[in-house]
Amino acid sequence: MFYAIKFGWVGLDDVQFDNIALDIETLNEKALKNIYDISAISFGLYPLIKDEYALLRTAVSFGEGYGPKLIKKKGMKLKRNFKVALSGKYTTNALLFKIAYPDARIVYKNFLEIEEAVLSGEVDAGVLIHESILTFDDKLEVERELWDIWQELSGGDLPLPLGGMGVRRSIPITRAIAYEEVLTQAVDVAHQNKKLLSQMLMQRNLIRVDADKLDRYLDLYANENSITMNDIQLDAIDILFELGYKHGYYPSRIKVRDHLVPVEYKDFRFA
Repeated sequence: MFYAIKFGWVGLDDVQFDNIALDIETLNEKALKNIYDISAISFGLYPLIKDEYALLRTAVSFGEGYGPKLIKKKGMKLKRNFKVALSGKYTTNALLFKIAYPDARIVYKNFLEIEEAVLSGEVDAGVLIHESILTFDDKLEVERELWDIWQELSGGDLPLPLGGMGVRRSIPITRAIAYEEVLTQAVDVAHQNKKLLSQMLMQRNLIRVDADKLDRYLDLYANENSITMNDIQLDAIDILFELGYKHGYYPSRIKVRDHLVPVEYKDFRFA
């Protein structure tokens, strides 16, 4: 999304977008402090920042039959209170993991360090995210798919909500709507030009994986369903929020549609 803007394919005439690339848990922690005007966040975090941020409909990641993976060394039997590395306290995978494994002993690590922590024996297991789900060592095996946990908890037939984007509520509504429109356009343009954009990113050494793995990763998490959320995706987020509230991770029950950028205001304002 950002590089479609950086390369000048889309933009706003009076706005200069600056990009700060950080891992998702760092961004979650920054969002709790209300640092950035627009930020990628985990959906699992959102009820905790709902008063400061509205949700954008674009640049979303959902799992459709896949998602983060709980991995361990091959042949290892996990005890009830096994030690596990997660990619962050506020990630969606951490929320689902804690609901499914309430007795596990959790440590938090950068997602790029989790595989090595399992291989070294520092932890018994770890939840892999991002491209790590495609590339982990053959000494490891999947104990459980977070997708399967989600299906059991949610009742099935819904995509797994992973990450989205928030915009600060202090930004004027018409400006927030304009931001959402240009970012939606950027995701759409990036998707429509995936091959070209991927080549440009690879040439600039901006990608951690090779071209084949990048293509597979984008098919999973940055696809046509990332451009703007549909009703099924919104329903899935509501289930996630309900689960978090039911298990005591959120102070109140919220509905996602009440917290989207109110695009209808534009029609009212200029009617």
